[in-house]
Amino acid sequence: MIFDYLYTYEVFFGLLTGVFFGYVLQRGRLCFNSAIRDTKFFGDNFLMKAVALALGLNAVIFTLMANLDLIKLNPLPFAPLGNIIGGTLFGLGMALAGGCASGVTYRAGEGMTTAWFAAIFYGLFASASKFSFLKPFVSVLRGPVYTVEGDGVFYVSQETGPTVANVLNINPWIPTIIFFGIILWYVFGTKTSERPDSPWSWKKIAIMAAIVSAIGYFTKQTYGLGITGGWVSLLNFVVAGKYIGWSGIFILGIILGAMITAILNKEFKIRMPRRPGVYVQVIAGGALMGIGAVTAGGCNIGHFLTGVPHLAFGSLLTTAFFFVGNWLGYYLLYGRK
Repeated sequence: MIFDYLYTYEVFFGLLTGVFFGYVLQRGRLCFNSAIRDTKFFGDNFLMKAVALALGLNAVIFTLMANLDLIKLNPLPFAPLGNIIGGTLFGLGMALAGGCASGVTYRAGEGMTTAWFAAIFYGLFASASKFSFLKPFVSVLRGPVYTVEGDGVFYVSQETGPTVANVLNINPWIPTIIFFGIILWYVFGTKTSERPDSPWSWKKIAIMAAIVSAIGYFTKQTYGLGITGGWVSLLNFVVAGKYIGWSGIFILGIILGAMITAILNKEFKIRMPRRPGVYVQVIAGGALMGIGAVTAGGCNIGHFLTGVPHLAFGSLLTTAFFFVGNWLGYYLLYGRK
C-alpha cells in the first residue's frame, strides 16, 4: 500500500529527504538535546557550534532561495504564551527522554529501545494535543496567536509569522547578513571543544544539515523541516490509513536512513537500559515533548533549525525556552548529584 504513494512527487521526495536527514543525523550524532545540555553542564560546545553554523547557513540559503523565487518564506506564528510554556515543556521532555524530536527518531533507527518508546509517545501525545482529548487544554496553554500579512515577494502573501524583517518592513537580507555575521564570530572566534572520536567535524555536520534543510524546504514548499507533524501523520497512516503526505513519510525516511547508515557502519544494535524504570522516564519525556511541541507550535527542528534562520519571533522565543526547560530538567535529574 505505501509504495502506491511513492508515485506522487510530494511523498517520493519526502522519503528521499528523510533518508538523507537520517544519514546526516546518524553520522553527525546530531541531537539538539545533547548540544544544549553539553554546553551548559560539560562545557562542550562541539555540537552547539555545528548547530549554530547550520542556523547561519540556513538563514542565508533560505533568503537566497526566496529571492530566486524557489520558495516563499513562511515563518511560524507568534504565540508568546504557548512559545514560553511549550518551549519549557519540550525542553523538560528532552532531558527526560534523553534526546530531542529528531534525536529519538534517528536513534530509533539505530535500535535503541528507549528511543522507540520516547518517539512513539511523542507522536501519540502530539496527536492527542492537536486532535483529541488534550486539544482544549493545549489551546488554553497556547494563548493568543499573532500573524502578519506577507509581502508576496520573500514571504507568502497570506498571514504568516512575524519576523525581524517583516515587522520592521525591511529587506530580509539586512537582518540575515547581521545574523550570519554574529554566527561567524561565534563559531570561528571562540574556542571549540575537541571530539576526536566524532565521525564528522562540526563544520561538516553544519554544512550537511544546511543542505538537507534546503532540500526539505524546496521539496515540501509550505515550510522547511519539522518533526512533530510528521509523527502525527505517520501514526494516522498506520492506525487509520490516512494519507501520509510529505511530513509523515519524511519521518519514516529518517528512521530508514539512520538504520541503513548504522548497519553499514556496524553501529546498529538492539539496546536496552539496565534499569527497566528508564522506560517510564523516556515515555514521560516523549509525552512532554509531544504536548510541548504542539503548544509551542513546533519542535526543535521546526522552531530551532528551521524557524530561527527566519528570525521569526515565535521561533526565537521558543528556542530560548528549549534551553531553559532542558537545563532545568537536566539539573533536576542529574545536576544536583
